[in-house]
Amino acid sequence: MPDAQEPDTFAALEKREWADASVAQSYARAFAKAADMVVPHLVDKVGAGFGMKTLDLCCGHGNVTAGLVRAGADATGLDFSRAMLAMARAAVPEARFVEGDAMALDFDDASFDAVTIGFGMPHVPDPPKVVAEARRVLRAGGRLAFSVWCGPEVDTALGYVFDAIALHGAPDIALPPGPGANDYADPELAFPVLIDAGFAECGQSVVASEWQVNDPGAPYDFFREGTARGGALLRPQPPENAAAIRAAVIARVLANHGDGPDWTVPIPAVVTGAVAV
Repeated sequence: MPDAQEPDTFAALEKREWADASVAQSYARAFAKAADMVVPHLVDKVGAGFGMKTLDLCCGHGNVTAGLVRAGADATGLDFSRAMLAMARAAVPEARFVEGDAMALDFDDASFDAVTIGFGMPHVPDPPKVVAEARRVLRAGGRLAFSVWCGPEVDTALGYVFDAIALHGAPDIALPPGPGANDYADPELAFPVLIDAGFAECGQSVVASEWQVNDPGAPYDFFREGTARGGALLRPQPPENAAAIRAAVIARVLANHGDGPDWTVPIPAVVTGAVAV
């Protein structure tokens, strides 16, 4: 819990949640099965290839970094979570990993050919600063690609869970103010930020990422155990609220995806790409 003498902030919540090895490991073990499906799209969007110098911001447990390495790139991963970096170093020994702040990079100007950000944009207090820093460390003509989960306006497990929280969650459990979880899936927000930072040729594509599960309540469990925002809202819930939220998620999965015994649960993503000018 945050210090009673200090107000909680979005930045403090993110650092606190991702410092917890159990949260980081749960994300890598379960939630990231959907994120892994987006990795080839990020790698392709930046045109990663042999000898390219690439930077994977908010690298987490290293799944995108691994994709860059498989493409032949010289890859560096950066994250603020030591728990995530420990897993990344073990999983991708061919890459270099550093602890750092994506809003204030300790790299020289024009030192990379490509930058990727796999689902990191919603986890930083000031996403435009991250975009500006990505442009600074990219050479002219270098490419940026980032992914963000689609919002609840489409059929997505994210909507199932957060709709259930809104309906059944304890009203006194809330997140501190911060960027919206799906803001940068919206081209009307993302593209002007990219252009202002010095990018052009902005484009987006949707990836039909999903989970294969044998428990219709699994999306609730994945968000509760393996995310920062979702976990911060779900883990403190009183038992009766938690049970109602999970039951509502189960009802949505059954209504939208049949009676099982196995379910394909969508959690689609948007991949945004741009070129440094």
